[in-house]
Amino acid sequence: MPTTQTPHRTPLRRVSQGSLFALSRSGAYPDAPHGLGFLEPAMAEFVDETEVLQANVEGMKNLSHSLATFNESFASWLYIMNMNALTTDWPQAPTDASFEIAKRRAERDALAAMEALNAQAVAAREAQAAADRTAMTEATEAEITYTANTTTNTSGPIKSGGITKKKAGKPKLSAKEKKERSLEIEKIISCLPLEFRGSDPSLRRNMEAVIEGILYSPNRAVKLTDLIVPPDLNQARVNKCLIALVNRKVVQKNNSTGTVLYHWQGMS
Repeated sequence: MPTTQTPHRTPLRRVSQGSLFALSRSGAYPDAPHGLGFLEPAMAEFVDETEVLQANVEGMKNLSHSLATFNESFASWLYIMNMNALTTDWPQAPTDASFEIAKRRAERDALAAMEALNAQAVAAREAQAAADRTAMTEATEAEITYTANTTTNTSGPIKSGGITKKKAGKPKLSAKEKKERSLEIEKIISCLPLEFRGSDPSLRRNMEAVIEGILYSPNRAVKLTDLIVPPDLNQARVNKCLIALVNRKVVQKNNSTGTVLYHWQGMS
């Protein structure tokens, strides 16, 4: 059964005389007072609703007052911040000139670092060139002396200071020792650049001769001139082989005594 919704009542609703009469005489309210006695509860409800309305109006008034106070305070704060920004200087704040100076400083530092690296590279190249010139000079002088001695003494042993010197020959090795020595030389050559490993057969033979010369020498320490065997193993070839061995740290170059000596170190 559908329910009927009671219409909303408001204390401001106008009630006609006919409605009052019908309300007072309605059978739905048999206990309703006669005459105007029914107005008392209606007026009491009206007073209550009026008080509620007054309380709501007072609340709206207080809210409006609070908003007005907040707006005034917030506007004052914004005005003060604006005036502070317009009247206060910030000397530590970066400007466009500051960024430009920082950029130039970074470029200057990078240029200085590059120049320092170039200077170090030039110094290293000059030191290497000086060492190479020293070795070349010593080798050239020794080669000239050796050539002069061999020219003067073509039919006999080399003489120095009136004393006859014979060049020491290779010590005799057993078959086992020769095989071990050959394996050791092969192991060393396999660690050298490609040109010494077979791309240039003559250079490989020169490297083997240089290694054997160092291994057969007393204390395994030789000068560059001790390894020169013209015409095949000249000074340039010997120097090239020694440089490769020094770079691989198989041989150590030492000139602390004033004479450049090459000491055998072997494979590490």
